[in-house]
Amino acid sequence: MNDEPFRPVKAYRDEEFLGSRAARPLRILAEYLEPEERFRQARVRDTIVVFGSSRFSSAEVAQAALKTAKAAGGDLTEAERDVKMSRYYEDARALSARLTQWSKGLDREDKRFVICTGGGPGIMEAASRGASEAKGLNIGLNISLPFEQIANPYVTRNLTFEFHYFFTRKFWFAYLSKAIIAMPGGVGTLDELFETLTLMQTGKIRKKVPIILYGKEYWDRAVDFQALVEFGTINAEDLKLMHRSDSVDDAFEYLTTELTNNHLSDPNPYM
Repeated sequence: MNDEPFRPVKAYRDEEFLGSRAARPLRILAEYLEPEERFRQARVRDTIVVFGSSRFSSAEVAQAALKTAKAAGGDLTEAERDVKMSRYYEDARALSARLTQWSKGLDREDKRFVICTGGGPGIMEAASRGASEAKGLNIGLNISLPFEQIANPYVTRNLTFEFHYFFTRKFWFAYLSKAIIAMPGGVGTLDELFETLTLMQTGKIRKKVPIILYGKEYWDRAVDFQALVEFGTINAEDLKLMHRSDSVDDAFEYLTTELTNNHLSDPNPYM
C-alpha cells in the first residue's frame, strides 16, 4: 500500500481527456468563449474583414525577386506576374491604414471597425501592416494547417488567435464584421466570400455588410456573377450585395459612407 495520498487530476486539467474525442464539444466551446473574452477586454465592438491571397508579396520584395531572376537569366514569367500582383498587397496596406486612421478618429469608447484578417502572409499581412502603421489594433484569426502558417508580425499580439476548427474561425469573421474587402485570392478566399454571400442572401446575417470585390480585372475573370444571373441560379438583386472597386480612394469612400450610414448609431451590432 502506498502511503502517499492519491490526488486525482481535475477534469479541466486532464490534458489527455481534453484532447480526446469525448471532449470535442469543450474544445469547440473554448474557441467561442476565449476569443469572446479577449475581444471584451480589448473593447473590440466590430471589424472590417480583409480576405485575400497568402501568396502576394510587397512591391519591394517582388521587385527584388524579379531583379534576382533577371540576373540568373531564367524564365521571368512568374516573377513579372508577382510584381503585377504586388499592387494588391500595397493597396490592401494603404486601404487598411486609411480605414484605421478613420476609425480611430470616431472618438468612441469601444474600438470600432477594427481590421481583421486570417493572420497569415500575403494580403493578410498587408492589411495587418497597414493597420499597425496607422497605430491601430488589428485582429489575426489564424488556423492550424498541415503546412506551417505562423501569424504575421504585424498582428496585435493580444488579438492573435490560432483556431483548430475552420467553422469557429469563420464564425468570428462573420459575427463581428461590418464590412468585407475581398482582394484577389484562391480557394480559401472564394470559400470565405461565398459563405458570407450565402449567409446574407439567406438572411442568416441580417445586418448590412457591404462587400467590396477589389480588383475588377481579377474578379471579372475569376467569377462571372452575371452568368449566374443569366442562368437563373441567382437573382439580379443579389449583385447589389457586392461593390466592385479598383482604387483605394473609391473603396475608402464607399466603405466609410456605408459604415457611417448603417452602423455608427446601431444599438445592436451583432444582428
